[in-house]
Amino acid sequence: MRILPLIATATPGILIAASAYTFIYAKGYSYITNDPAACANCHVMENHYRAWMKSSHRSVAVCNDCHTPPGLVPKYTVKAINGFNHSLAFTTGRFPEPLRITNMNFNVTEKACRECHQAIVEAIEGPFPDTNRLSCIRCHSDVGHLWRQS
Repeated sequence: MRILPLIATATPGILIAASAYTFIYAKGYSYITNDPAACANCHVMENHYRAWMKSSHRSVAVCNDCHTPPGLVPKYTVKAINGFNHSLAFTTGRFPEPLRITNMNFNVTEKACRECHQAIVEAIEGPFPDTNRLSCIRCHSDVGHLWRQS
């Protein structure tokens, strides 16, 4: 029974060390910032980052503007959920190619489009936006960073 206290003592240390190593090795600290280059830390996002650099949104929005909700707590909650999911997917190699947006992230991005382009949305949908709501991404799927090999 001497092994149980040893395991109970060593496990937190091992988890902290492994997390710290992963955080430093994978540049996890960069995701706390607002720097779009952080999104290209994973090689699967490099083309998306390069396409964003060529897009019209580059001059008015960074990744967090479209892919995280406003507000400190909601923003970092979504970043934490995505950080965990992305780390797990990319470490295990279990992710679809081409990448697909989750329902949660789709809703965050859709809301961001609608907030930035509110006047246009109101002109298109009229005064009753919830009755016949169209998805912005339905017609504008190439906005932001749809990339093509060039």
